[in-house]
Amino acid sequence: MSDATRVIGIQAPSPGVWDVDAAHTSVEFIGRHLVFTKVRGRFTGFSGTVTVAEDPNQSSVEVTVDVSTVSTGIADRDAHLKSADFFDVEKFPTITFQSTSIEWSGVRGRMTGDLTVRDVTNPLTLDMAFNGIVSDPWGGLRAAFSAGGEVDREAWGLVWNMPLEAGGVLVSKKIEIEIETELVQRK
Repeated sequence: MSDATRVIGIQAPSPGVWDVDAAHTSVEFIGRHLVFTKVRGRFTGFSGTVTVAEDPNQSSVEVTVDVSTVSTGIADRDAHLKSADFFDVEKFPTITFQSTSIEWSGVRGRMTGDLTVRDVTNPLTLDMAFNGIVSDPWGGLRAAFSAGGEVDREAWGLVWNMPLEAGGVLVSKKIEIEIETELVQRK
């Protein structure tokens, strides 16, 4: 086994294509409401692939998110997020991410890529952690990763807001992204 297939005593995913297991993956975001309160949301419809290279730093990631699946647990808020004030689902039904560079150091890494929201593409960097690999009961191989970062939503044209009488705004500009993913090796 080469050094490229080991990550601090944990076997890294073998080279090849790995598919995102949507049933065991969460794509979530956190914004602030009224300056203080964290509001969480998630997308429940997405697909993606990770192409693991012999050298893990040469790997790549592609993800497509169905924006109509945004969910915060409040129907009125979800409808507002889908409207032209935010995601404008009618015109822009998907969000895409394509990695441009990946750098690993042990079980931690950083991935930079192009995030496209509302036909606006900007770079996004995510901190990553490799959580391990395991054989599943069905003869497959699965790998788990965590990733997270922060974006300024206004850079993608998501500029709707409302000033507060006491100062500040209704919705934060900075949005945290949290991803927990399980990948399945393609046979």
